[in-house]
Amino acid sequence: MLIISRRFFSPALSFKKEISMKILIISDIHANYPALEAVLKDVGRYDKIFFLGDVVDYGPNPKKCLNFVMNNADYYVRGNHDNALGYDTDCNSMNSFRKYSIQTRKWHKTLLNNNEIKFLRSMPKIEKLHLDNNSFLLTHASPDGDISKYLDQNEIGKELKEPYSDFVMVGHTHIQYKTSVGKTLIVNPGSVGLARDGAQACYSVYENGTIFLYRIEYDVQKTISDLMQSPLPEEIKKGLINVLLNH
Repeated sequence: MLIISRRFFSPALSFKKEISMKILIISDIHANYPALEAVLKDVGRYDKIFFLGDVVDYGPNPKKCLNFVMNNADYYVRGNHDNALGYDTDCNSMNSFRKYSIQTRKWHKTLLNNNEIKFLRSMPKIEKLHLDNNSFLLTHASPDGDISKYLDQNEIGKELKEPYSDFVMVGHTHIQYKTSVGKTLIVNPGSVGLARDGAQACYSVYENGTIFLYRIEYDVQKTISDLMQSPLPEEIKKGLINVLLNH
């Protein structure tokens, strides 16, 4: 279901355990700093940040976005694009996006220093943690640690394995949703920088045991302006602009 309101809330999918921590959950920034800035302004105060992978490729601001994750994310996992840039390998992206990822990755690699690339390599594929009497599993694409599988909300529950976490956080599809499987709440915050279900910046918040989904407008023209000033081929720039505008 396309979520067109700024806040989407479903009481049936919340698991309340008397907690007060506010966690910002973001994924798939894809080097889009104006979108990230808009999310940070919109969310206001938060206690922790979960980042679910893919900070690089596609957008014009890899260094700013990566440094934000390095300096601010409390828990994070590696995405397929982070892995591809860090290890100079293929990202196994969708065929329709492959040429964009290849071209932008070549450019991004020239903008990042050795420490930043080492950080991409060091990101774990799965993070398991406990906060305020709740268990969390963070992963980019699949609960089994695969960083390239494309699983929709009807498929991902089949990947869950015991012991089950209270919350499973995933990204990768750039489609925002939350769904329950047994006592586990699975959350995809959507993409901050390159949503595939609208042209807004998407994120989610965990607060008082409930997950809220948000999508907000951001200055996409600033992202486009930065992209147009890049050394990327004109064909790639035009294609990425269409993706940003969700055309």
